[in-house]
Amino acid sequence: MALEKEREETLIPGTDYLASGVHIGTQQKTGDMKRFIYQARPDGLYLLDIKLMDERLRIAARFLANYKPSSILLVSAREYGHHPVSTFAKVTGTQSTVGRFIPGTLTNPQSKHFIEPAIIVLNDPMTDEQALKEAVKTGIPIIALCDTNNSTNEVDLIIPTNNKGRKALATVYWLLAREMLRELARKEDKEAEFKFDYKEEDFESEI
Repeated sequence: MALEKEREETLIPGTDYLASGVHIGTQQKTGDMKRFIYQARPDGLYLLDIKLMDERLRIAARFLANYKPSSILLVSAREYGHHPVSTFAKVTGTQSTVGRFIPGTLTNPQSKHFIEPAIIVLNDPMTDEQALKEAVKTGIPIIALCDTNNSTNEVDLIIPTNNKGRKALATVYWLLAREMLRELARKEDKEAEFKFDYKEEDFESEI
């Protein structure tokens, strides 16, 4: 009974979240992220609250479903984010840019890389700082995956999670893609027909 209740309360069982390492933060914490931290381990690593993360994933999915998928841009400079971000874009019809973010992508209409997304999703506000700065400058809403060491002053919607781990990133982007598409189906009154055939492993980067 307890396991069934847990499944109803979170998008996947808590044990699956824990197995993916989404809750494992860093040995640093910022004041911005303090409210999302559950406890500290003896080795100094801070642990994130998976229920708060689950709640924010649902909110982010509902928020993204208000936009045309083609107007959404995902960004990841971090290598382990490249595959899950690219897979998310393929599955949902959104845009993505991985690796080095070319300066002027959001601010210079003369650049061949110039795009005008309606909203941006960052894998990490720290490593994706260039994209963050340009989104702020142009007034684009920002959703970001934030670890315990992130500053979140410029982020509009925080998803508290391990934004560095291979399995953690696969889990987060898999769930976000699934829930965003579910919300889009709901808006079109097609939720009864909704199917999502992708597995978590499909979003996972190779070692």
